[in-house]
Amino acid sequence: MTEKQKNPDRSTCPVEHTLKAIGGRWKVLILRELFIEVKRFNQLHRSLRGVTQKMLTQQLREMEADGLIHREVYPQVPPKVEYSLTPLGESLKPILNAMHEWGEHLEKNSI
Repeated sequence: MTEKQKNPDRSTCPVEHTLKAIGGRWKVLILRELFIEVKRFNQLHRSLRGVTQKMLTQQLREMEADGLIHREVYPQVPPKVEYSLTPLGESLKPILNAMHEWGEHLEKNSI
């Protein structure tokens, strides 16, 4: 009998929550860009080669709903929207730095 079968009310594991929040091809790359500085939509779109506007919009909305990024709309014409990290989003920096270091280690050892 699996752990889930023993305790069916048990929620998913914390790693699953993390992967849901930052999983996929674009979310980590969006975070990488926002670690550098606050950015507008077009700045993000230009820095993420290959992402469609629709996908970027979807990913940004999901990340905002998860509390990782903040979307600031300025009341001006033309509209100005900036994206920045929330404290929760900032808290991912050491995790992504560790992933970066692990990836460098893997790259060096697979040559």
